[in-house]
Amino acid sequence: MPDLPASFRLRIGRYAEPNRVYLLTSNTLDREPVFKDFGLGRLVVKQFQYAQEQYWANSLAWVVMPDHFHWLIELQQCSLSQLMQKTKSLSTRAVNMSVGRKGSLWQQGYHDRALRRDEDLVKLARYVVANPLRAGLVEKLGDYPLWDAIWV
Repeated sequence: MPDLPASFRLRIGRYAEPNRVYLLTSNTLDREPVFKDFGLGRLVVKQFQYAQEQYWANSLAWVVMPDHFHWLIELQQCSLSQLMQKTKSLSTRAVNMSVGRKGSLWQQGYHDRALRRDEDLVKLARYVVANPLRAGLVEKLGDYPLWDAIWV
């Protein structure tokens, strides 16, 4: 297996379970702070909403940081790899069209963590959306425009 990319080798043997909750994280290419421009961040948010409309995933909580996002989802009618490929591809296209750029927006791959059934989702959602506070981007969560959670 040394010929396969590391991101592919990580996925071998993984099973994405429908109706399971996952925490997903993806970074921009070279950790470029693209989403300091909140308008561009809203284009990613639109893809989260589109994924929900298409029944690919149920969004439970998310935050778009300047150079990455965290997305707490319940997987529905697609695999994790399909969900992330579609979300990253569509958001790349939207951002590139908006600012007249070309090329990749996201690093290859993504991080996913399947949550145990007994994990406290509300506590995890609060942790996700509090990222801007911990990063020192705002003093109050309400001052940061790129987050949401169904419980908060």
